[in-house]
Amino acid sequence: MNRIFNALLVLAFAGTMTLAATAQTGTSSAPDQSHSKMTSKQSAGTAMSDTHFVKKAAQGGLAEVELGQLAVQKASSDQVKKFGQRKVDDHSKANEELKEVASKDHITLPTQPDAKDKATKARLEKLSGAEFDKAYMSDMVKDHRHDVAEFARESKDAKNSDIKSFAQQTLPTLREHLKLAEQIAPEQKTQAKNMNGSGQ
Repeated sequence: MNRIFNALLVLAFAGTMTLAATAQTGTSSAPDQSHSKMTSKQSAGTAMSDTHFVKKAAQGGLAEVELGQLAVQKASSDQVKKFGQRKVDDHSKANEELKEVASKDHITLPTQPDAKDKATKARLEKLSGAEFDKAYMSDMVKDHRHDVAEFARESKDAKNSDIKSFAQQTLPTLREHLKLAEQIAPEQKTQAKNMNGSGQ
């Protein structure tokens, strides 16, 4: 009798341990599955091209503010000074909006312009008067033609809805900057040419 009772106890204990092990395996694997689902959602929501666009836009925005401040300080033309201040105001606002988008989508933004824009600033810092105005506005035309094309493409092709919305909202301002730059640049080119001619 005791042997039968002991055997039943052993079987009951073994069954309990098996159930406990199964329960532990089930609960430990569940978080891994949910984590993998969450990771796949994040990667699907923000494509590599979107992330690259955001980082480049952040660097470009920082450069636009710095170059705009330089124009306010160094430009001899009131038109160029006003354009520079407009760039500071508009791009400072866009930069803050981009920070919010990046934070929401866990994208780390660069904190300074890229090497190309740093070199542009260093070159412009050595110029003054009409020569500065001409060089600055020429750069602004080139930069904004490129920026408008980039933002137009992202406003259509972005996978991430927040980034797409940012590109769509910023694009009209960039187009306006380009239009102004294309109007101002030829005048500054002519003035610089006249100044050089009168100096000879």
